[in-house]
Amino acid sequence: MKLLVVSNRLPFTLKLKENDFIFTPSSGGLVSGISSYLDYLKNSNIDSLEYVWIGWPGVFINEEMRQKFESKAKEQNVVGVFIKDEEMEDFYQGFCNKTIWPLFHYFQAYTTYKEEHYQTYKKINQIFADKICEIAQEGDIVWIHDYHLMLVPNMVREKLGGKVKIGFFLHIPFPSFEVFRLLPTQWREEILKGLLGSDLIGFHTNEYTYSFLRAVLRILGTDHNLGKIYWDERIIKIDTFPMGIDFEKFNALSKKNEIQEISKKLKEKIKAEKIIFSVDRLDYTKGIINRLLGFEDFIKNNPEYHKNITFYLLLVPSRVAIDRYQELKDEIDKKISQINSTYGSIDWQPIIYLWKHIQMDELVATYLASDICLITPLRDGMNLVAKEYIASKSDFKGVLILSEMAGSAKELIESLIINPNSIKEISNAIKKALTMEEPEKKQRLIDMQKRLKEYDVISWAKDFIENIENIYKENNKITTVFINEENLSKIIKDFQKATRRIIISDYDGTLIDFIKDFNLGTPDRELTETIKELCEVSTFFIATGRPIKLIDEFFKGIDIGIIAEHGSWIKKPNGTWNELFKENTDWKKEILPIMQRYKNRLPNSAIEEKSFSIAFHYRRSDPEMANLRIHEMIDELINYTANMNLQILKGNKVVEIRNYSNNKGAAVSHLLSEESYDFILFAGDDTTDEDVFAFLKDKNAHTIKVGYSKNTSAKYIIKNKREFRNILKKLTGKDN
Repeated sequence: MKLLVVSNRLPFTLKLKENDFIFTPSSGGLVSGISSYLDYLKNSNIDSLEYVWIGWPGVFINEEMRQKFESKAKEQNVVGVFIKDEEMEDFYQGFCNKTIWPLFHYFQAYTTYKEEHYQTYKKINQIFADKICEIAQEGDIVWIHDYHLMLVPNMVREKLGGKVKIGFFLHIPFPSFEVFRLLPTQWREEILKGLLGSDLIGFHTNEYTYSFLRAVLRILGTDHNLGKIYWDERIIKIDTFPMGIDFEKFNALSKKNEIQEISKKLKEKIKAEKIIFSVDRLDYTKGIINRLLGFEDFIKNNPEYHKNITFYLLLVPSRVAIDRYQELKDEIDKKISQINSTYGSIDWQPIIYLWKHIQMDELVATYLASDICLITPLRDGMNLVAKEYIASKSDFKGVLILSEMAGSAKELIESLIINPNSIKEISNAIKKALTMEEPEKKQRLIDMQKRLKEYDVISWAKDFIENIENIYKENNKITTVFINEENLSKIIKDFQKATRRIIISDYDGTLIDFIKDFNLGTPDRELTETIKELCEVSTFFIATGRPIKLIDEFFKGIDIGIIAEHGSWIKKPNGTWNELFKENTDWKKEILPIMQRYKNRLPNSAIEEKSFSIAFHYRRSDPEMANLRIHEMIDELINYTANMNLQILKGNKVVEIRNYSNNKGAAVSHLLSEESYDFILFAGDDTTDEDVFAFLKDKNAHTIKVGYSKNTSAKYIIKNKREFRNILKKLTGKDN
């Protein structure tokens, strides 16, 4: 078994030099985190899990050079994905960084929506998926990372099916539905479906997890059950995994003599009693301007700290080819210059500003030297810098000021949490950090370090991999099997050799698609012709929740039997309607006002009163509002009917309340008790059909669940009503 780590970039920067390659390790949270986990795999003698990293090497490599690259790449357990420079421009600089990045970080005004960018995004995702499929073998784990590759999971699943285990982790925020819906309809649907190709989808915080689940409900109409979604014949788990850091690595580095010496020299060079430190990529999401304004407000209103404090600001070059980023750098440069010229003096520079990449040793030394770490993103998926700072404070001296908009703020609750849009909050937090007593600083750091040590990046990765394995096993524990050629052939043979055959089928969702208006849903010509042909060689029954008048009208002139209103009424072929269960329905006058109240509160819902039941339909209602109101209504109905002989059933966009004895299972039992059959087939799609599946379980019958369900008593599962119709055609012998 192999672990295939898949990301947009490989964990190094590739440079061409004199017809050869130089591999330089990359920086960044994703690379450092995953690399730490892979090092753990190498050093912990886990022989059963090999690994390979798949990604773009950073430059296009022509055919002549690829063999040399692949030879060197193999030594480092990496596989290159080769993309032309012009396509990478539209993919990375285009859709990834001008559409998804700003939108997912709530910068709608910076977002562009270019169709050519999205089409290139799809193309590049397909290239990645094809490369994965070339390498992956049955049982392998494919762990796909970040927003660049959101379509890849489903593309891989379309080719490999359930042969591999697929996990996806998003390292940036997943926005609220109101923001996500700004994407064009096709794009947002394809992105969600692309992600749902995974077995497991992970996010940094519960907020992002909830936003994703809400988007799936609102856009695809699919709800979840405790974070699990039933989609495309599978269970998909959606969960929160806050990414950690290699705590021991940072903590141990900060204790090394050479690091402490660098730290000491840095303090001497800055010549300030107190040092505020910030390190970020150049990005408009990081709130750098607000950070500068907050510091400016502090030194303006606290002159006693002049010459005693320095803001040491390190910015790492990033995406400088994008106009927006160059404009931001110019704005930052001007603001720093203005602050230094206004408040600085010959012997004091309020802000020391560096524009460069920094090595790990120097970074940890700077963490150690600083009294305050100031992190103020306007929106950030996690922000591992905050965790690195805490881990590096082996001297237990320092205060973290952290934006509440960073994912890490959910864990680092002992830091000083601020709103990055409030200049005054940033300024006040600096003052509080400087005046905080040493014992309090130490205790806050101890508490945060304990948490980071317990759930470090190794724990995070192991947790994610373990969850992929578990959800994969859960999907494969399902005893009900999907119909294949072999068991379909058996059904057909059993049908052909039988002399007394009966076919019983649910209607909505099994023979026809669900209709928004429950009064509609007339069978099409193809269906009626198939049923007529089957009636010539078998007994055919429709078992439905629809009222007798409506269903009778649908099949007028066809020689079939009908079980209506979930078993309350039955009519045999060419027969008349008979009540199967005569029950007291006085309860309806008590229940109807409750349902009417919820109908008034849920636009586009409808109440359908039947002979022995009441149905509340909400297929045309807003799915999120319906989700809330239906839960409220069911809770109230359960409490109200606790001592009554009533059953509340939640079907597909319908809630029905009826007498316990009225159900399809009892009706089918009654029907089969009157005549014997040597071939029985029953098909249905929702909870109301489970009574029949359970009754027929030991009756040598063929039972088929239409649509995926983990918990069903049916013998077989098929995807949809189209597949079931094809089975019926095959039984007629006229499917060609």
